[in-house]
Amino acid sequence: MEIKDLLVQGRVIWKEKLNLSQIIVRLGKVFGDLCRWERDAVKDKDKHTDDDLKKELGNVIFSTIRWCDDLGYDSEECINLAIKCQKEFKK
Repeated sequence: MEIKDLLVQGRVIWKEKLNLSQIIVRLGKVFGDLCRWERDAVKDKDKHTDDDLKKELGNVIFSTIRWCDDLGYDSEECINLAIKCQKEFKK
């Protein structure tokens, strides 16, 4: 599936565009869910399945594509900039 297709699907689900402050709050929620995985408290162990972790990582990917668009950015351009930066950082 292409990134543009994912954006279309995201817009079917979420029509409202968010501003940066709203995006940060939502990203913080997903980040917190991932942190709970690392903390691995007894109360969370039943929820910690591979499918749940895949879902949380998918939330980051799927939502970020939409958030780029919310801010007026092309997701593919953002990804290419990140790839370039990570390659330079590794050097």
